Amino acid sequence: MKCPVCGFPESKVIDSRPTDTGSIRRRRECLSCKKRFTTYEIIDAVPVAVVKKDGSEELFDRNKILSGLLKSCYKRPVTREQLNALISDIESDLANSLRTQVTTTEIGTMVMDRLQKLDEVSYVRFASVYREFKDAETFMKELEKLQGTLGRKEEKNSGKPENY
Repeated sequence: MKCPVCGFPESKVIDSRPTDTGSIRRRRECLSCKKRFTTYEIIDAVPVAVVKKDGSEELFDRNKILSGLLKSCYKRPVTREQLNALISDIESDLANSLRTQVTTTEIGTMVMDRLQKLDEVSYVRFASVYREFKDAETFMKELEKLQGTLGRKEEKNSGKPENY
């Protein structure tokens, strides 16, 4: 690493630590002038293209997902940190898959799967927009499906003592 003080091209790493943002903080010392400086390294992620329903493409934008989630979670007990963690989890899954393209349908499914575990009301709100329910009947079917999922969770937990 080039020294920012004297320009010498070599330095040694004194300390390395991960940061909260996922980058790596390195404390370095120049081998020529002995001055110390800090560098931050981040992973250069491969951009993911989102294929929309009309076939057009645009780059993945976490802010679009956040905007939809904020509307769905309005006046719900869901924090911004929880939403950012949900989106980061999706970004991580996409990065680990090494895919360069993903459809809006796949992203919507990933969001709904995670949102259902976080807050059921927000999930139903998000699903009502995302799935474009045509009438009250299809909306009610989704609610019944959600109730069935919740009923199975309660059955699993019913045999356990309260303080288990």
